[in-house]
Formats: sequence, structure tokens, C-alpha cells
Amino acid sequence: MFEAYANDDDVLNVEGDALTLTNGTTRVTLSGTLALTRDKRGLAAALALKAALDSVVRTLQSDPHLPARITDEPDEKPGVADNPFS
Repeated sequence: MFEAYANDDDVLNVEGDALTLTNGTTRVTLSGTLALTRDKRGLAAALALKAALDSVVRTLQSDPHLPARITDEPDEKPGVADNPFS
């Protein structure tokens, strides 16, 4: 079972490795492309994704001290630096 924000180690692969959820204590990262086909295989993938996202939502909603933004997030997109070698 994928327990969101529980550690920095868990990885959940949905539909092989079409979609990967990487756990972390401050973020859960989703990467990949998942096609939810209208068949039993698509249903299984959708249920796995739903269970993982339900865990994310449940954990976030149950945190009474949930910050507006985590502290390691930048305030803005990084700018472009001049190339010192040109």
C-alpha cells in the first residue's frame, strides 16, 4: 500500500512503469504518461492511481499544521544567468 509522505523511499509503478509515483516526506512526484483504457486493465490502473491519490489527499487534509508552501520551494521560477564564458 502506498502511504503518501511516509518516507523518501517508496515508488509506485502504475501499469508497468507508464506512471510512477515517487514518495517523499515533503512531496509526492508523479511522472510518466498513463492511458486509462476502457477495459479491466484500465480499471486496475485507475484504481491503483485513485488509491495513491486518496492517500495524498487524506494525508494533506489530516495535517492541522499544513503550511501554505513548503520551505524548500522557490518563490519564483529561476531566472537566466549571463554566461561568464561568452
